[in-house]
Amino acid sequence: MKNWVEKYRPKKFEEILGQDKVIERVKEFSINFPEKKKAILLNGKPGIGKTTIVQVLANESNSEIFELNASDLRNKSSLNEKLKPVLQQKSLFEKNKLILVDEVDGLSGMQDRGGVSELIALIEKTPYPIICTANNAWLKKLSPLRKKVELVELEEISPSIIKTLLKKILEKEEKEVTPNVLNNITIKAKGDLRSAINDLEAASALEKPEEIEISERGAKINIFEGLRHIFQDKVNKEMLSTFDKVDLPIDEIILWMEENIPKVYNGQELVKAYERLAKVDLFKGRIYKQQYWRFLVYENAFLSYGISEAKGDTEKKGFYKYQRPGRILKIWLNNIKHAKRKTIAIKYAAKTHVGQKRILAEWKTISPILKNPKLQQELKLDEDEINYIMKYP
Repeated sequence: MKNWVEKYRPKKFEEILGQDKVIERVKEFSINFPEKKKAILLNGKPGIGKTTIVQVLANESNSEIFELNASDLRNKSSLNEKLKPVLQQKSLFEKNKLILVDEVDGLSGMQDRGGVSELIALIEKTPYPIICTANNAWLKKLSPLRKKVELVELEEISPSIIKTLLKKILEKEEKEVTPNVLNNITIKAKGDLRSAINDLEAASALEKPEEIEISERGAKINIFEGLRHIFQDKVNKEMLSTFDKVDLPIDEIILWMEENIPKVYNGQELVKAYERLAKVDLFKGRIYKQQYWRFLVYENAFLSYGISEAKGDTEKKGFYKYQRPGRILKIWLNNIKHAKRKTIAIKYAAKTHVGQKRILAEWKTISPILKNPKLQQELKLDEDEINYIMKYP
């Protein structure tokens, strides 16, 4: 089941509120590429729709997104290895391509062929539009990059817009919270719509939504900063809020932690860290199975403070090369993507009285039939399911 942030993520530009000027700039950049600049940089605080705008652009321009992150841009060989096939091959399913580089403020600087210099080299030779995002594009290390891109500042989402959207979500979900809870969520979000929706979903799941504790949203950090803080800094209570500031789903953060623990910890501290990560997984299972949302606090405590405390009351100085999860993340993302196939099979089975397992086994034969709009309407397929059918035959 999708969380509300994903469920109500805009699919069309007309569904994105409060960013009209930005949307026009992005459309013009895409249409006129590469007449002016080969890259555009969307700058603004977390949760206001930077990545969503790129995804909607890809959807409306019939383009495929290729995403790069900070770890891909840390050395030339890994960048070329991942990017070369993308630059040389046309998409099998779409007409165009977009390259998305998220959170460029997390890149290393220009010295020693750092991430910023690799990104600039990519911009200079790309045959496809590049869209970058940043929480703070005005860092000194990004100065060379700002000269190469079209910089677009996103507007902070107003409380009135956030409140209106939250009310619509409650209506669609047939849920209720008191006006005080709604106002509290809106005010403390400080323009972060994603956080507001997450808080609303958590509150609506409680018997007494007014009892939810909502922390005021502060500055966000990228996953690399979060990892450095947990693994290397001296443990303190403030670490409990570390991953509230990281703009990633909790399941993906767990995979990042699992991948990088052995890069910093060893011996008994490594054993303790993995024991605590195992408890995170235990509470996650209980939350999903039994809908015990109060266990979220324990999941977060073990993932942040618990794993940091495994190294004792010490700091870990020096440089550690943190990497994104490899095979495990690919499997997880693939499972998420193909979960759509299962939901479609359930609807198809209900109409045809054919077993779900048989439909999945004979998917290649059935999928062309599912492209029929009348059949899609009959099965009541949602927009995501239809997009899946059209993209993955």
